[in-house]
Amino acid sequence: MPKIIFLPSEEHCPEGLETQAEQGETILDVALRNGIIIEHACEKSCACTTCHVVVREGFDSLEESDELEDDMLDKAWGLEPESRLSCQAKVEDEDLVVDIPRYTINQVSEHH
Repeated sequence: MPKIIFLPSEEHCPEGLETQAEQGETILDVALRNGIIIEHACEKSCACTTCHVVVREGFDSLEESDELEDDMLDKAWGLEPESRLSCQAKVEDEDLVVDIPRYTINQVSEHH
């Protein structure tokens, strides 16, 4: 069973977290299941960038992003080569290290 390490993030996960993930589960679903509230204003439909994360380790194990996700990512604040929308990035068989950016393009959080 792969694990995800969420790096410490002042707002989302101050102490960081290491947790197990199921293959095929999205990074966002793993985070939410573990009490890490990552904004997802479009309800996981790949229509916004509020769930943007940076995969610091294990990025190449993820299935490639599709054109729609790439188009959305182009609008993300703080885009990096290892950026993904956490609602679209599904865990495969390798461990991941995930960094949750401090800011999104949203000025107000929906707090789902």
